[in-house]
Amino acid sequence: MFQGTSSHVGKSILTTALCRIFHQDGYSVAPFKAQNMALNSYVTLSGGEMGRAQVAQAEAARLEPSVEMNPVLLKPTGNSRSQVIVMGRPIGTMSASEYHAGYSKRLLGVIENCLNELQERFDIVVIEGAGSPAEVNLKANDIVNMRIALMVQAPVFLIADIDRGGAIASVVGTLSLLEPEEQDCIQGIILNKFRGDISLLRPAFDVILAKTGKPVVGVIPYLENIGVDDEDSVSLDDKKNQQGRELDIAVIRLPKISNFTDFDALSREPDVSLRFVREGEALGKPDMIILPGSKNTTEDLLYLKQQGYEAEIRQMAARGMPIVGICGGYQMLGQKLLDPLNTESPLGEIDGIGLIPAITTFSAEKVTHQVEATMSRHSLLDITADEDRLSGYEIHMGQTEFTGPVEPAFSIIGRSGQAVSFADGVVSKDGLVMGTYIHGIFDNDRFRRKVLDALRLKKGLAIFTGVTLSYSAQKESAYDRLAELVRANLDMDFIRRVMGLNS
Repeated sequence: MFQGTSSHVGKSILTTALCRIFHQDGYSVAPFKAQNMALNSYVTLSGGEMGRAQVAQAEAARLEPSVEMNPVLLKPTGNSRSQVIVMGRPIGTMSASEYHAGYSKRLLGVIENCLNELQERFDIVVIEGAGSPAEVNLKANDIVNMRIALMVQAPVFLIADIDRGGAIASVVGTLSLLEPEEQDCIQGIILNKFRGDISLLRPAFDVILAKTGKPVVGVIPYLENIGVDDEDSVSLDDKKNQQGRELDIAVIRLPKISNFTDFDALSREPDVSLRFVREGEALGKPDMIILPGSKNTTEDLLYLKQQGYEAEIRQMAARGMPIVGICGGYQMLGQKLLDPLNTESPLGEIDGIGLIPAITTFSAEKVTHQVEATMSRHSLLDITADEDRLSGYEIHMGQTEFTGPVEPAFSIIGRSGQAVSFADGVVSKDGLVMGTYIHGIFDNDRFRRKVLDALRLKKGLAIFTGVTLSYSAQKESAYDRLAELVRANLDMDFIRRVMGLNS
């Protein structure tokens, strides 16, 4: 099990690395995180919703993701409230105090059942903790850190982020706040995100051992652009906007942005500069604007209005700027958002941006499906439709109805493995505005390249003739590079010995 001295120290990445390493070594291995708090989620084949980090870890282990790998998912909605998702299905929205004081420990039976099932099916389970095990105010109701380690007697490795400074103090402080039996679970310390000369760091190993009795078993270099999906929007703070490439694509970084991994494939294209436009930053003159998904579409639409982005988007659309909205962003492009049950906010109604003739009504029921689709004849930027099947997934709580004739963006032909036939989304008559409920649409290589080449032609550039790997091949390569780097900098013999794999 990997635990950390705080959030965002590298637990997810190291869990991913170990899943790939053990898979490469011939073991059947599965990831597990009892409780995840994230807006980056995913829909499984069975229609269940789970955290995106565990999806990346499952991919690294070459497994189909399942909700047993992340039985509890919390999706913050604002005002210290979160939607609670158990075994892939939402069971309600709770305040932090309601959840931690009265509900969380009821889920221990569900968590234990999932762990038992994974232990029966796989040689190894790599468990990820959350935050820090030394958060004493939350410890009584812990269902993700030391209580889980003790439940299955998992050897724990404590990770600290040395790039932030104060890593040694955080390690010593964390150990000092744990109970003796919890301290006994910790087998070693990993210092992550190291830059510089390791010889200058080595004296600290003796200090950590003397103060805690725990050896340093690895120093992982600072990794940039490793190409592995990020867990949540906190990681966007570390992303540097790309510059200097031929196409400039701007994604509005909404306060409640969700599923920003929808755009990872775009960021890896050699001719694309992808930038997340933060509060106060100028939109500039991009070649395309994307409104991403949102966990609170109403509040994020208010943000666009208050920051002046709504008016700017309208002006750019009038001048022929391509605009794409995905899920919540699609809903914002309509004429109105209605929330009669106050699902998202006390506002029962709010005007949309008004670029498509649509009204969205929020309801308590969530739609979650993996989908297969084809392009409609009338497409974004008038790109040519083909017979290729596109894949993606839906996660939304709103139903969108049109107030006038529209052209759909896609035709859904499969939902959760069942053959269906209905339209999705909308494309404006001039092909410059598109809205869709399909997350992951840009992960489809041919569709993505067609859109980018259409943008190039619109800008007066020739169609791209360079060679690019498929998105799935790029991810596979990233998992292998991550595993190689971690193998070289982590004492794997020590880890195997602690796990009893060498006996």
